[in-house]
Amino acid sequence: MQTILVPDNLHTLLLHACCAPCSSAIVEWLLQHDIKPVIFYFNPNIYPLQEYEIRKQESKRHATGLGIEWIDADYDHRSWLDYVKGHEGDPERGTRCRLCFDYRMIAAARTAKQLGISWFATTLASSRWKSLEQIEAAGLLAADVVGGVQFWAQNWRKGGLQARRGELIKEYNFYNQRYCGCEFSIRTE
Repeated sequence: MQTILVPDNLHTLLLHACCAPCSSAIVEWLLQHDIKPVIFYFNPNIYPLQEYEIRKQESKRHATGLGIEWIDADYDHRSWLDYVKGHEGDPERGTRCRLCFDYRMIAAARTAKQLGISWFATTLASSRWKSLEQIEAAGLLAADVVGGVQFWAQNWRKGGLQARRGELIKEYNFYNQRYCGCEFSIRTE
């Protein structure tokens, strides 16, 4: 089992959450290690709106049940579509995904800075379908663009968290989606 290394000055973390299943084991681990997560739900890539609402409510239910602060960012799918325009046909793990990560990590970094939280991370790094390199690059870019915050580039697939994720999905009876979220991933996953 791999040890997760925690930066010395990390006590509160803005955690960008893509969904409850992906965040569940991460949140549990953070709480067990005396790190206070603040959940930031910002996923304008999710399509259709009904899918977005289901995932949002599951994330909120999970955080509320644990007494964790949960932030609902506005759903602006049109703005996200404009951001990835020209890359609709890209394969998964291609430029469209990297742009999507950039978009969401910049929003997370801005929110962390506004709240006075020095560190941010994302649950996207728990998905085996996503490129860890793209996620890390997006987080580091966001920290650089925003300034005054740091990205915790953590591989949340390690340390038994992937197996624990599966257990928590059953324990909480989470809705577990079958695609990343955007309409362009539906056809390829």
